[in-house]
Amino acid sequence: MSPDMACHSRTTAQLGGFVLSLFGWVSSCVTTFIPLWKSLNLELSVFENWNVGLWHACIFQEEGKMQCKAYDSILALPLDIQVSRIIMVTSNGLGLLAFSLSIWGLNCLKTRAQNQGLKRPFGIVGGALFCISGIASLVPVSWVAHTIVEEFWDETVPPIVSKWEFGEALFLGWFAGFCLILGGLLLICTTYFLEAQKPSKQLAVSCKPRMQMAKHFPYSPPKNPDLVI
Repeated sequence: MSPDMACHSRTTAQLGGFVLSLFGWVSSCVTTFIPLWKSLNLELSVFENWNVGLWHACIFQEEGKMQCKAYDSILALPLDIQVSRIIMVTSNGLGLLAFSLSIWGLNCLKTRAQNQGLKRPFGIVGGALFCISGIASLVPVSWVAHTIVEEFWDETVPPIVSKWEFGEALFLGWFAGFCLILGGLLLICTTYFLEAQKPSKQLAVSCKPRMQMAKHFPYSPPKNPDLVI
């Protein structure tokens, strides 16, 4: 494979890692705000489905109606929900910062005002922040899932009592976290192995005809005319 084709393949892979990370970041933001972290089906009322998120609690009815209410007090929430709020908001902020940095590290993006030597640091730091954002997204989602499993298999709770189950947001959060980590690693690897930008070939081609013309028409400085007194 020629160097140009290898550079083109790495640039394509770098763009793919950026798009994958961006998709994971958007999914993480959606996970943060949708009220589908925990789901509860009441046996006494099969027409209602309770769902809980980080910010709201909602009731979905079979007729398609939905009623949501924000939590009255943060201190009254379980510990896993309180901490998950902080971690998910931090993860989304890190993802936004990673997006802002890595977009300037893309090899396919060329601007006149930008220093080309800063592309590699921007790309590597942006990819690392995407990875950290992905890990931060996996922690609260896995913690809430672990809490649901513990409560579901708690022998002290009577079997007739309805128990919380996994909501759709947990699966979306896992998917978002893995996309952020994989995209960030791909962005780091491709940016690190991209070669430094070489001088433009157009400049070398444009200078070659001038050198050939200089050989055929050598330049000689003008001589001073003789003074006539």
